[in-house]
Amino acid sequence: MSGAPCPPRAPFDPPWFTRGGHVQTVLGYFHRRNLTWTLPTEDLIVESEPGIRTLSRATWQPGDRAEAPALILLHGMGGWDASTYMLSMGLHAWAAGCHVIRMNMRGAGASFEVCPRLYNAGLEVDLVAVARRVAAVTPRVALFGASLGANHVLLALGRSKSALPGEVKAAVAVSPPLDLLSCSDALHAPSNRVYVSRFVADLKASYANIQERNPEFYAAGREVGVRTVREFDEKITAPYAGFSSAEDYYTRSSSGPWLQAIDRPALIVSAEDDPMIPADSVRKFALPESGVVTREILPTGGHVGFAARTAAPGRFWAAERAMAFLHPRLQ
Repeated sequence: MSGAPCPPRAPFDPPWFTRGGHVQTVLGYFHRRNLTWTLPTEDLIVESEPGIRTLSRATWQPGDRAEAPALILLHGMGGWDASTYMLSMGLHAWAAGCHVIRMNMRGAGASFEVCPRLYNAGLEVDLVAVARRVAAVTPRVALFGASLGANHVLLALGRSKSALPGEVKAAVAVSPPLDLLSCSDALHAPSNRVYVSRFVADLKASYANIQERNPEFYAAGREVGVRTVREFDEKITAPYAGFSSAEDYYTRSSSGPWLQAIDRPALIVSAEDDPMIPADSVRKFALPESGVVTREILPTGGHVGFAARTAAPGRFWAAERAMAFLHPRLQ
């Protein structure tokens, strides 16, 4: 890899007064909120199924593109290519010499313009399609996903590994919801009302916009009266994705049961105090006997927070940890 050498990984050791799930979650956003992407970008439109396309923002290293490895980043629920953790991870990977492809899920961010359709937790087919496109450019590719995007990454490595190109050498999943039903229960705890309110507002607005652009496929007003993410999934996500209920959707879209099928290096990073991802839901799934999957559950870090002094911009320690893991596997 060209670019700056990947520095040794420092342990995650935030000051005592910044520890705690909610504190870390909020601090993560606070420290990264002013990050911007000023590097040149190229729109990468990829079709995964007939009529289904996503738009990714690709930033290529100068020179022969086959000479540098690529990192594909995927956001979480309510996110897009310019989400703060996507910018931090992308900038850190770029400095380490990687091409950076910041992917939008179908219907999210810039993908809305090319495909106004709903995404869900089980659509790793879109990520696989982008990986195949990028693998045609460079023989060394890695995946990074946060939150819902991390679930996609792990499903791609496990459930869809036969379709994933061999050029994908390794992956990192930060704060992954391995058991979506358990995570839904945790998300709707009274202490998470602020998060739920924000998620629901984003989901309802997104559905209204998608329905307006695609009225022959989505019913108008279906989001009216929805007050929780679980209700949204019951009324909208599940039926439009072909599931019988929200519980059926969660069960069939969780990546945890597929961890043992993974056959290439993967790192899972989570936190004991994540307010949305119970630590027991991360540790309960068996890993491959081959040892290719590394699971790290830290005492604190919140949900995609991991805010502490680090080499990555915006104090996103998980970005530094990700590159420390990926760097030797992309040589």
